[in-house]
Amino acid sequence: MVQPHCLAPFLALLALSAAPRPAGAQHNCTCATNKLSICSPDGPRGSCRCRALGSGALLDCSKLTAKCLLLQARARAPPRGRSLVSPGPLAIVDNDGFYDPECDGEGRFKARQCNGTSVCWCVNSVGVRRTDKGDRGLQCAGVVRTHRILIHLRHDPAAELNSSFLDAELRQLFRQRYGLRTPFLHAVRYDAPTIQIELRQNASQKTPGDVDIGDAAYYFERDVKGESLFPGHRGAGVPVRGGSLPVEHTLIYYLDEEPPEFTMRRLTAGVIAVIVVVSLALVAGGIVLVVTDCKRSGKYKKVEIKELGELRSEPSL
Repeated sequence: MVQPHCLAPFLALLALSAAPRPAGAQHNCTCATNKLSICSPDGPRGSCRCRALGSGALLDCSKLTAKCLLLQARARAPPRGRSLVSPGPLAIVDNDGFYDPECDGEGRFKARQCNGTSVCWCVNSVGVRRTDKGDRGLQCAGVVRTHRILIHLRHDPAAELNSSFLDAELRQLFRQRYGLRTPFLHAVRYDAPTIQIELRQNASQKTPGDVDIGDAAYYFERDVKGESLFPGHRGAGVPVRGGSLPVEHTLIYYLDEEPPEFTMRRLTAGVIAVIVVVSLALVAGGIVLVVTDCKRSGKYKKVEIKELGELRSEPSL
């Protein structure tokens, strides 16, 4: 017969394993809004606490992570975890690609970015360059707010949707998935196969608890391109009820509260070449017009001279 004192250690271990554990101490200690994070149950009373990769910034996983911290995490992740931000034409667009930014204490972009080099530039509130590049002496007055974002999408023409359905789905998506308040999704325009989503948020409209439209647009962009920042999300396209709408082309325009400060130096060699060709064509066209005009004038003069000669040669009456 087994003695009771021999069972004591086993019973204690059984009781310990059966005792309820704090929610944060469960095996699913993850950040619901940012998979680029490291989480552990080392918070108060064993609660789950998460920090951003790369910077170690403490995260509030009940809302979206600031775009600056996300770019830092992607830049400082192992090489196989990297992917470039897609470039695009200008208006202004994020055409400088991927870089490792400097963030302030709140995880927002600092006005001046240098990326660890002697080359610096000024950015807007979504981290997109809005000035020419210079040296470390470059001065940026402050972060200029991006108050309007236009997202252009083109889906497979064969997948045409009902306009009212798409409008309702996108509004629900931005409200529930990204936490963006309804007034900040200004409009959804649909002319199949083109979708345009317009976000607007002035500095005076944004309260401390509001999601920034720049963060919401970035999360949406990553979802569309199949690089979702939400744990467990798979697939590419616009997340709509019952699946994802495949997208063939994505372009995002950022409009700031102040105009960008670019000069001709920002033009690429290709753009300059086009301008030169167009200018030469205009000059050549002007020369042709002048020569043609001179020839016409010359003919008229010849006719006038001939007519005068004929009058002189006629006998007087």
